[in-house]
Amino acid sequence: MKNLVLRLAALLVLTSVYATSIFAQGGCTMGQDGKLYNIDGTPCTNTVTSAVPFLRIVADARSGAMGDAGVAISADPNAMHFNASKLAFAEDKMAMSATYTPWLRSLGLNDVYMAYLTGYRKLDKEALQTLGFSLRYFSLGSIQFTDINGTALNTGRPNEFEVAIAYARKLTEKMSAAVTGKFIYSNLAAGNVVGGDVIEPAIAGAADFSLTYKSPIELKNGDADLTVGLALSNIGNKVSYTNSTDRDFLPANFGLGAAYTMNLDQYNTLTFTTDVNKFLVPTPCVGGPAVCDQNNNGTPDYKEESPIGAIITSWGDAPEGISEELREFMFSFGAEYWYDNQFAVRAGYFSEHVRKGARKYLTVGLGLKYNVFGLNFSYLVPTTNQRNPLDNTLRFSLLFNFADLEE
Repeated sequence: MKNLVLRLAALLVLTSVYATSIFAQGGCTMGQDGKLYNIDGTPCTNTVTSAVPFLRIVADARSGAMGDAGVAISADPNAMHFNASKLAFAEDKMAMSATYTPWLRSLGLNDVYMAYLTGYRKLDKEALQTLGFSLRYFSLGSIQFTDINGTALNTGRPNEFEVAIAYARKLTEKMSAAVTGKFIYSNLAAGNVVGGDVIEPAIAGAADFSLTYKSPIELKNGDADLTVGLALSNIGNKVSYTNSTDRDFLPANFGLGAAYTMNLDQYNTLTFTTDVNKFLVPTPCVGGPAVCDQNNNGTPDYKEESPIGAIITSWGDAPEGISEELREFMFSFGAEYWYDNQFAVRAGYFSEHVRKGARKYLTVGLGLKYNVFGLNFSYLVPTTNQRNPLDNTLRFSLLFNFADLEE
């Protein structure tokens, strides 16, 4: 069992990197130019906050090697995370994938990890309908809880999980749609008392809605495919860990991606892909009501917004206006090369604005396929001083193709 300080660091890093701010948000003031500044005159950091950020962790090692891009790449079981409508275009009748992602290995934590199990099956001979499922489990290991005086209380094992089922259907030969239902459970410190409030598990229900358009393109020296995907993820109720009326949003997300795949010849295939993501959660008003009212923008009581209302207002509620709103977009770029559909090399880059989380990193990876088995590896290399839970960590995914087994 590791030191409690490291466990709290794990919680802090998870929260800060995947949707929440670790920066103070009370000392910002509005300048004459309509922008927010810290007391020392530096630009104010204002990241978007949410509960259960583990839902946005990219567990798939294939996408993890391509800068976390996955909305429009070719379908496999891990489409459940990015865009379930891609499953309608999956070539195999049935497949499964299992992924293990070590977490915060650079801090010496060996029992903090994410496990992700996904799969799908075609429902009819025409392959028009597909049913997908996924189970995501995040463990923070063992923690010794203490009171305010440092006296040992009970020992807990914080954990979170998500169960999801998706139905995907081809609408035309080039278009598909899907809807995904989710059950979310987050137990971080159940049974403990903080400030007179008993901490309870947070429970939520959510849904994803996605579309995919895929069209073949004829080239002089071969053929190609252009795929475009759109996904609205984690649309659901707000959650709380106490009986308080102060409830937090799920990490609702807008994802748009495109992928261009070229079949260079009988053995060589090359894909370029890019994703754009944005949280559909209200932007906090870091300067308080006075600053928000001064600029007639931002939402002082942003947590009072309804989940559906937040999807709409999140496109124009940033205190600094459109310039800040544009900073909330996250970009992923990736490339994938396959030789004889047996060996793959991948690389990518992820970028997030310095005032909205500052995540910037390169990714690389390999893929292998032999008969019914596939194995993907990915490795993350940070390009800034911003710490990432996956710094210099190797993660892997195992795929199993039942159709090849039948053959």
